[in-house]
Amino acid sequence: MRAIWALRSLVFMLWLVLTVMPWALYVLAVAPFSSSNRVYWLCAGWLKVAIWGARVICGVRYRVLGMSHLPAATDTKAAVLLASKHQSTWETFAYPALMSHPLAYVFKRELLYVPFFGWAMGRMDMIHIDRSKRAEAWNKVAQQGKRIMGLGGWVIMFPEGTRAPRGGQGVYKSGASRLAIATGTPIVPIAVSSAKCWPRKSFLLRPGLVEVSIGQPIAPAGREPEELMREVETWIEAEMRRLDPEAYPG
Repeated sequence: MRAIWALRSLVFMLWLVLTVMPWALYVLAVAPFSSSNRVYWLCAGWLKVAIWGARVICGVRYRVLGMSHLPAATDTKAAVLLASKHQSTWETFAYPALMSHPLAYVFKRELLYVPFFGWAMGRMDMIHIDRSKRAEAWNKVAQQGKRIMGLGGWVIMFPEGTRAPRGGQGVYKSGASRLAIATGTPIVPIAVSSAKCWPRKSFLLRPGLVEVSIGQPIAPAGREPEELMREVETWIEAEMRRLDPEAYPG
């Protein structure tokens, strides 16, 4: 069985490589003549292709719960800040393909140097930071986050900072809650059980169901960053245990 998974995963990785190169070159070619919004949806189109490939080639299905907790697609002025559990590459691909509004990721600038994929990311209105310069990084997140959400945009952050193993938990940092408070923007917690099918630091995909659970928005008014993030963490980790009880024995 593992050999079959490995073969299908290899085919999937080849699928990603063969599709991303022409797609990214096209995006780079039309970007100077296109709005950032159009460039975003062009890139999201490839991400839909990637998620489709994971389902068809590797049997990785998904289900989304709580989509009604987000502003409607027709509401272009309602900004939110998404704070998500991070277990896998899957959710970084899937969220732009699933959400009705463009997402501004906060990500390390090194990703801009990834051929094709990173080049296309550099053409979108996102927030890339130098993690080695913490004060400078936060100032950029605050400045760009205020601008994007002031226009009704959606910002997404991973409070743990990096991918956690299945059943594991990283340290929830308060950057997202600080930004929510600074901008008066509701923070929406998200739990995702992606490591069941695509574990971190692995190219081996297993067939199964990834569940994405979107919580109710949490108002930041009158809150302290650490206390607000503890509420986000409590909801996410409790929901993770509901979505993937096998990963949390006892």
